[in-house]
Amino acid sequence: MIAILDYGMGNLRSVHKACEYAGLPAVLTDDVRMVENAGKIIIPGVGAFSDAMAGLQSTGLADAVKRAAKEGKYILGICIGMQVLFEKGREGGDFDGLGLIPGEVVRLNAPRLKIPHMGWNMLEKKGDPIFDSTPGNPYVYFVHSYRAACSDEDVIAYTGYGERFPAAVRRGNIYGFQFHPEKSGETGLKLLKNFGGLK
Repeated sequence: MIAILDYGMGNLRSVHKACEYAGLPAVLTDDVRMVENAGKIIIPGVGAFSDAMAGLQSTGLADAVKRAAKEGKYILGICIGMQVLFEKGREGGDFDGLGLIPGEVVRLNAPRLKIPHMGWNMLEKKGDPIFDSTPGNPYVYFVHSYRAACSDEDVIAYTGYGERFPAAVRRGNIYGFQFHPEKSGETGLKLLKNFGGLK
């Protein structure tokens, strides 16, 4: 069972529906015990870094995710869910993240382009099981104004919008997608299926 965290942010139900469509057993929950008993965890959401962290902390889900990470469970953060995996967020201040991946989240540097970045971009991907049976350079859907600043060793795919930035990250059992797989057609569904099949 995959626990999809319900912590007060937007776009949670669309991720749940995409998992169901992909044939994955998943439940949308804010119950810490259910999260602790889940085989895998997805942190979805859209919104601000500080609001996301406040929601995770107030529900007790932040500590539950950290425990699951130490236990080796696979965790996938999507959009703001990816951003909170890092140590710091610089959106509207200086906020602590979950600290599961070294690095910080900073504003996109795209002075000649509209922010937020919204639309389809091509992935420049590295080899990782999460990309099995996906096109060589697939297009996926983004909606964001901030991006991760981290080591290249933790990046499994890049894209570009004004600057080259991490589109997908992995550190051991921790994955993050800056894009929205639930809005990325067949490629997005395949990525969710691949996450569900990780062992």
